[in-house]
Amino acid sequence: MAVPIYTYLKLKMPGPNGVIMIESMYEHAYDCDVECIEYAEALVEAETLIANLDRLRSEAPDSKHHAGTFEPKEAVKLIPVNPACPDDRALRISTTLDIK
Repeated sequence: MAVPIYTYLKLKMPGPNGVIMIESMYEHAYDCDVECIEYAEALVEAETLIANLDRLRSEAPDSKHHAGTFEPKEAVKLIPVNPACPDDRALRISTTLDIK
């Protein structure tokens, strides 16, 4: 039963003792309009990000599938990390590296 009058930013409705009229200011209406537009743009951006995330997730390789093993495919030389203390810690360096 409410009647909005957009030109004057008023809302009129019947009440128990007569007509109830709610008024607003143009600045407030403009601020609400700007906020509504910004919210709509944020929703569109969020939907775009979600769609991109879903696409990237479908393109990602399976995390349970391993591409290879940790075994070296070429000849390696073991270099101890601390030559003064020979223990199991050693670096594996390829023997086919170029000297550049």
